Amino acid sequence: MKRYAYYDSPCGHMLLVADGEALCGAYFAGQKHFRHVDDHWQYDPHAAPLGQAKRELDEYFRGTRRVFSVPLCASGTPFQQRVWRAIQSVPFGETISYAELARRAGHPGSARATGAATGRNPIGVIVPCHRIVGADGSLTGYAGGLAIKRLLLAVESGSPRITMHAIG
Repeated sequence: MKRYAYYDSPCGHMLLVADGEALCGAYFAGQKHFRHVDDHWQYDPHAAPLGQAKRELDEYFRGTRRVFSVPLCASGTPFQQRVWRAIQSVPFGETISYAELARRAGHPGSARATGAATGRNPIGVIVPCHRIVGADGSLTGYAGGLAIKRLLLAVESGSPRITMHAIG
């Protein structure tokens, strides 16, 4: 049974979803491909993976966490899984292009397909797809919106106080 809780980040309200002892979703409210709470899910803010995800997200937004350790279990195709694993290899504070991500995922020349898989990442922030940028370094595509992508990259650049005023 899936369990869920909510998390209020500096970037906005998030839905966290766990399956067993692992996190399987972290969605910004209103984002593209947002999962709505299913009638069969149980609200359980004290479930171990949800509590751990909240603590780690708090640390991330305070600037004291660079790597997440909450167990993950994202559901996707084998191709999407390879792309999401490759995304996790991009270090805190760094960005790479979709073409480089395709290469790292073992599919050089598949930047568009890699971009589509990136857009389907169900575990925002923790699987840091906000670190993937256009070939020229431009901010392109983000399921949560470019304003949130910009804010997440600002968090990682060491910007002083990040507030909701930065979104927009």
